[in-house]
Amino acid sequence: MKVFLAGVESLYEENKPLVVGGYNLISFYTINKKSSDIVKNSKMFLLDSGAYTFMTNSKKDINWEEYVKRYATFIKENDIKYYFELDIDSVVGYQKVLEYRKKLEGITGRKCMPVWHKTRGLQEYKRMCAEYDYVAIGGIVSGEIKKSQYGAFPMLIDYAHRNGAKVHGLGFTDTKKLSTYHFDSVDSTSWGWGRFGYIFHFTGKDMKMNPKPKGKRCAKQAELQAVNIKEWIKFQKYAETHL
Repeated sequence: MKVFLAGVESLYEENKPLVVGGYNLISFYTINKKSSDIVKNSKMFLLDSGAYTFMTNSKKDINWEEYVKRYATFIKENDIKYYFELDIDSVVGYQKVLEYRKKLEGITGRKCMPVWHKTRGLQEYKRMCAEYDYVAIGGIVSGEIKKSQYGAFPMLIDYAHRNGAKVHGLGFTDTKKLSTYHFDSVDSTSWGWGRFGYIFHFTGKDMKMNPKPKGKRCAKQAELQAVNIKEWIKFQKYAETHL
């Protein structure tokens, strides 16, 4: 299983030797001067549209047609092979999402990674698995898919595999469950929780998170981030060969 670290551009310079040759994910919303370098130096790279973040942080109406063009241009200019569609069904409706998907693929000349949401229905998931080699399951971070419903993952993943498609779990970070839910890949921003005082360590098979000890001075955020990214990269390497 491939575990992608999301948002590594925030600590890229000081952790470049660790990040190079790894699995990385960046949001188009946070694209900066380092991004192209990360794209080139990753073993495999995923680009998220950043549309939802852009939408929630924007104080004005969004021209989605223009956003699609800029997103597609960046993908084409940087020869990005794996990128997610704009899964903004709740804002523009699924039919419009399909239009944007078609436009993206027309400009870039390559298929996107469609993102399935429960609202699209099971038949749409099956259609995606028939038409695409790599699909994603969304709604995990937002709580659209509740933990009590995670039991459906094996069925969804198995269906995709039987039809020749791989599955990415967007934002699935429960490392203890990854040996049960056989996603082909997942991504996580949890390594960045050092900014909240949390420390991770790799147990040898999963990740354990410990909050900062009460009553003790917290190390600098950058120091915690540096520890966490190293531990998550250990898990990344373990997952690639054991999960």
